[in-house]
Amino acid sequence: MTEVHYEQGVIDRFEGEYAVILVGEAQRPLDVARAALPPTAREGDWLRIQFVDHQVTAIELDPESTAAARRRVQAKLERLRRGEHLQRGE
Repeated sequence: MTEVHYEQGVIDRFEGEYAVILVGEAQRPLDVARAALPPTAREGDWLRIQFVDHQVTAIELDPESTAAARRRVQAKLERLRRGEHLQRGE
């Protein structure tokens, strides 16, 4: 029986003709040919990845997850700039 499932992943980096994608909550690395990614994909982009019998069969950008992650990072940077990480016990 064919097993189909979807997972999220984030492009961690590019190494030559491959992208290293961190998949799932465990962030397990997955090397994927750069040509298999959407042409506008870049580091830090979140993806929806389809697996059929444990093989990647489709990858698409997840712009909502990418935007949410970028907002979280920006908020953390703002807290650091304001020095909130130094204000313990107040």
